Amino acid sequence: MTTPFQDIAQPRPTRLALFAYGFRPFFLAAGLYAIGVVMLWLMVLHTGRWPDGLGSPMAWHGHEMLFGFAGAAIAGFLLTAVPNWTGERGFAGGKLIALTLLWLAGRVALNPIAPLPALPAAMIDLTFFPALGAMVLPSIIRARNRRNYVMLLMLGLLTLASSLYHAERLGWLAGGWAWGQALAIDMVLLMVALIGGRIVPSFTSSALKRLGRLAVVPPFGLLDRAALISLALLTLADLVQPQGWLPGVTALLAGIAHALRLARWQGVKALDQPILWSLHLAYAWIPLGLLLKAGWLLGGLAIGQTWVHALTAGAFSGMILAVMSRAALGHTGREIVAAKPTVAAYILLTLAALVRVLAPVLPDMGMAYSVAGLCWVAAFILYSLAYAPILITRRADGRPG
Repeated sequence: MTTPFQDIAQPRPTRLALFAYGFRPFFLAAGLYAIGVVMLWLMVLHTGRWPDGLGSPMAWHGHEMLFGFAGAAIAGFLLTAVPNWTGERGFAGGKLIALTLLWLAGRVALNPIAPLPALPAAMIDLTFFPALGAMVLPSIIRARNRRNYVMLLMLGLLTLASSLYHAERLGWLAGGWAWGQALAIDMVLLMVALIGGRIVPSFTSSALKRLGRLAVVPPFGLLDRAALISLALLTLADLVQPQGWLPGVTALLAGIAHALRLARWQGVKALDQPILWSLHLAYAWIPLGLLLKAGWLLGGLAIGQTWVHALTAGAFSGMILAVMSRAALGHTGREIVAAKPTVAAYILLTLAALVRVLAPVLPDMGMAYSVAGLCWVAAFILYSLAYAPILITRRADGRPG
């Protein structure tokens, strides 16, 4: 008798191939770290224990979710997307192993059980995104596609954002992480909007045509440009007037633009396709998070204070899970269909984000945090159980990669 986890991974080659393509180690690392880092955070919340010398526990939590968990997913995506964009051979072998170990070294350096001293920890952690950029830069230059240079710029700004966390921990810049978190969230948000704007309408259009459903998914146009520009302006507003009316107004306009953008992608015609609706649902958290931010900054809306988690737990994590689960299937020669454990993971992650966002208006906020955390952990346990065999073994069709 087979289990759902066996079904998703069939056929199951035995030869290990963890470093045969860029997405493999980092999509596995993202799933496993998502489990470990949130379980550790739940322990901190319940016990109140936190080591001296690691800085604020809230700052550590935010840093590791953005630069540990999301950082691994960003690396896996870029190391897979850049060969597709440029037509060059995928990243594999020794350089990929070294980059993976560099990411892991950053997590070890900042672990709360026995962290390294602040300065060497910072030096180790801050090398990851520059190393990732250096790995993909030659391919992007040879392809001469200027629109992909923006990804390198955002990696640089993410490095700056992480350095602000370390500057505060080192005692060099009071309140550094507040600036760093704002910049990091805005950069990841822009990445999700850019990447989502490429893949969500494209995948939806192709799938609807294959299913014989009449639907016109508009190409990239003026509204898409306006939506992306609004996020760039929001980044500037957050830096110029943190927590002020200017980012509030910009978030309001950006939220409306991204809601209109999403509505054009015909997601309602793919509600029976989890591998598609997971992408649309993840993107829907962008306008919701932006509108919550506007409500908080402009009107003091109580639930609006959770806009950070609407974007991070909802949009970022939802898109990460949707993209990882789809890309891992497609790039290992398997049918791109979400199996039952994967669908359950989508639902659990959505519940985690929803409960966390609603926590301030629920009767027991502490219980809400626990429920949200456990739903999150369950979602990534399901993902890891289903996809670890896929990510560590050879392609089902026997092709390289």
